[in-house]
Amino acid sequence: MFTEIRKRDGRVVPFNAEKITDAIFKAAKAVGGENRKIAERLTAQVIKELVKMGYNGVIPAVEEVQDVVEKVLIENGHARTAKAYILYRDRRNRIREGKSDLMDTVKEILIETSRENANVSNSPSAKMLQIASAASKSYYLSNLLPEEFAQAHINGAIHIHDLDYYGKTLNCLQIDLYKLLSQGFNTGYGYIRPPKRIASAAAQAAIILQSNQNDMFGGQSFPHFDRAMAQIIAEMPRQPDEEEIFQAMEGLVYSLNTMHSRAGAQVPFSSLNFGTDTSEMGWAVSKALLKAFEKGLGRGESPIFPNLVFRTKKGVNFDPGDPNYDIFQYALKVAAKRLNPTFSFMDSSFNSKYGDEVAYMGCRTRVIANRHGEAVSAGRGNIAFVSINLPRLALQTRDINLFFVELDRLLRLAARQLLHRFEIIGNLRAKDLPFLMGQKLYMGSENLQPDDPIKEVIKNGTLSIGFIGLAETLMVLIGKHHGEDKEAQELGQKIVSHMSKRMAQFSDEFDLNFTLLATPAEGLSGRFIKLDREIYGVIPGVTDKEYYTNSVHVPVNYVMSLYGKLDIEGQYHKYCDAGHIAYVELESPPGENYEAVEDIVRHMSEADVGYGGINYPIDECRSCGYSGVIDDCCPGCGGTDIRRIRRITGYLSTEERFNSAKLAELRDRKIHFR
Repeated sequence: MFTEIRKRDGRVVPFNAEKITDAIFKAAKAVGGENRKIAERLTAQVIKELVKMGYNGVIPAVEEVQDVVEKVLIENGHARTAKAYILYRDRRNRIREGKSDLMDTVKEILIETSRENANVSNSPSAKMLQIASAASKSYYLSNLLPEEFAQAHINGAIHIHDLDYYGKTLNCLQIDLYKLLSQGFNTGYGYIRPPKRIASAAAQAAIILQSNQNDMFGGQSFPHFDRAMAQIIAEMPRQPDEEEIFQAMEGLVYSLNTMHSRAGAQVPFSSLNFGTDTSEMGWAVSKALLKAFEKGLGRGESPIFPNLVFRTKKGVNFDPGDPNYDIFQYALKVAAKRLNPTFSFMDSSFNSKYGDEVAYMGCRTRVIANRHGEAVSAGRGNIAFVSINLPRLALQTRDINLFFVELDRLLRLAARQLLHRFEIIGNLRAKDLPFLMGQKLYMGSENLQPDDPIKEVIKNGTLSIGFIGLAETLMVLIGKHHGEDKEAQELGQKIVSHMSKRMAQFSDEFDLNFTLLATPAEGLSGRFIKLDREIYGVIPGVTDKEYYTNSVHVPVNYVMSLYGKLDIEGQYHKYCDAGHIAYVELESPPGENYEAVEDIVRHMSEADVGYGGINYPIDECRSCGYSGVIDDCCPGCGGTDIRRIRRITGYLSTEERFNSAKLAELRDRKIHFR
C-alpha cells in the first residue's frame, strides 16, 4: 500500500488516513450524520479502491484521492454526504485559488496601485490600503458570503460594490453640519468646541468630512452647507465681513484638496449642496464658495474636491427677481470655467414634493424617502449597493418576455444579498464606528450606547440595487439603443420602471428602504463586459469595446444633440430614486460664454432631470499654469507636464488615474451639438 501523498504544490508528505475520515465525518455531520465509525469504514473502502486502481507503492495526488472519496460515498448510498463533501471540496478550492489570486494582486499593487478608484494615489499608504482591500475581498468571498452570492459576484451576474468593506461599515452620509458645529464634537483625541469665527467653522467642516470618511467607504456630503454655515454664523459673537467669509471658504477648498483620509491614501469624497438659503449670511457663503472655486488653488488650478452641487429652485434662485438669482448666475459662470458646480433640480417631478430638502452627492447618490422616520437628507445615507449585469440577461435570454422573467429572478437574488449584508452590518456596535455613531451623526443614533448594535438605526438608510448597460441590453433585444430609436426608448423605460416597481415591492416585503440606482460604474465598467466577451464572443454594439455604457446613458460614441440626449435620459431619473445623473459633452470650456451653460441647465430642468453636469476638457500646464485645451505640449511654455481633468462617474479626477476601461470610454466620447 502507498504510504505517501502528493500535495497540490508538488510536495510529497506522509499519507494519513485519519484526514480522509475527518473530511467524510465533517460532511456527514453537515447533513445530520453522527456516526464516525461509518466514516472510518468508508475510508477503508477508499484506500482499497485506490490500491485496486494501481496505487500500491505509487504515490497518489490529493485530487485523485478526493475523486475516489466522492465515488465511494455515492456507491454506498451516501448521496447527501457526497454532496456536502463536494461543496466543502469546492469551497476549499476557492479558498486556495483566492490565496493564489491574492498573491498575484499584491504583486501588481506593489508595482502600482489599482485604478479601480480614480482618486486613490500611488503612495506607499495607498498600496498598503489596497493590499488590505484585496485580502479583505478574498476573505469575504471565501468565508463569509453564502455560496450563491459569492458565485453570482465571481461569474459577473452581479457586482457587490466595495466588497472589501462588506461587514465593516456603511457606504455614505449626508452630514448635519450645523448640529456638529453648534454642539461641538470629538474626533477621539479631545473635544472640539463650537467655533466663534468663520475660519474656525470652515476648518472644522473639513475635519468633520475627513473624520467621517475614515468611518465609511463612500462619499461625505453636507446637504445644506449654506444654511448650516449661516446658522452657525448667527450664533457667533461677531459677524464676519465678506473678505473673512471668502478666506474661510478658500481655506475649506484648500483643505479638501490636501487633507487625506484612509491612512493617507486619498482626500475625502466630499460634496457640498448649496444655493437655496436666502439669508444674508447664506447668500454670502454661497457667493464666497463660488468665488473660491473660480479663483482656483494656489496657482489657479481647478479644484478636484469638493464636488459642488448647486440647488436650483423657482422662486428662490432660478428666475430674474428671485432672491438668489444672482448666485445662480454666478454658479453658471463658475461652471463654465471649472466643471463645477453641477446642478440639482428641486422642481423636478420627483423632487418637488420635498421642497429644497433633496441633496445629492458627486457620485449621484440620492437618499430621501424613509419608511422609518422623517423624509430628510441630513443624518442619512446609503447602506450598501449591488449592481446587476443587464446585458448578460439579454445575452442569456435573447427574448423580451424571458428577459423579464430572468430579471425578476436576479433582482430578488440581489435583494437577498443586500439583506444578508444589512444583517452583518447591523450587528456592528456603535463603538465600531466611533465618529459616525459615537458623535451621533446618523439619524436615530442619539441614544446609542457604545456596545449597542446599530441595526435599528441604519434602517433609516437605503439598500440600493443598481444596473449598467441599458444601451447594450436594448441592442441585444431589438438591435437598437434608446438614443437612436423610439421603440428602444419605450422598452428601456419599461425595463427601468419594472425594476423601480420591484424596489417598492421589496420595501414593503422587508420593511426597509430599497431603492434603484443608476450605477456609477468606475471599477465595474470594464469587468462585466470582459466576462461576457469570454462567454459570448465579440458582438457588434454590445461586447466590442472595453466597457458597458453606464446605467441609462446613451452610448458615449453616439453623435446627437445635447437637447435630445437630455430629453431621453431625463425620462429615467424619476425611476432611479437612489441616484442618477445626466451629462452633456462640450468640445472646450465655455469660458465667458456662460449663457450657453445657462441654456443647457434650463433644458435639464425642462427635461425633468434630477441632477446634471456639463463636461468639457480642462488641461492645465503644471509648469507655467496655462489652462485650456492642450494637445501634446503647452502653447504657453512648450512644457509636456499636463494635468488633464475630466469627470468620471460624477466626481472629477485627472486622466492618468483612470482605469483602462474608463480611458477607453473617454477616448470614445463624442461632442454633443446644440
